[in-house]
Amino acid sequence: MYKISKQFTFSASHILAGLSDNHPCSRLHGHNYVLTVYLKSENLDNVGFVRDYRGLDFVKKYIDENLDHRHLNDITGFNPTAENLAKYLFDVFKPQINELYAVEISETSKTSAIYEVID
Repeated sequence: MYKISKQFTFSASHILAGLSDNHPCSRLHGHNYVLTVYLKSENLDNVGFVRDYRGLDFVKKYIDENLDHRHLNDITGFNPTAENLAKYLFDVFKPQINELYAVEISETSKTSAIYEVID
């Protein structure tokens, strides 16, 4: 099995509902997010790629047009935790990336959430 990944970055704000008033994430705050998409394939194309990284340019375009420097609560319609964002972005990109098996969202250099489909 061949596996590849590519990272994308964006900055956005959010407020997490359901937390106590004294929890810092219950207030408006932002992150410099890192989105990593993970692809896998049993076979390579005629060049030797799982997928050409340039074939993922539409991911950056989606991020730039829909998420970057936005308030995620206004965009998503759900509580924008890292876990929910990972699943949301998996669902957005899976129809265009059949090799996609996981999406990871990092809010900080020490934390991340992964949504993965296990075959």
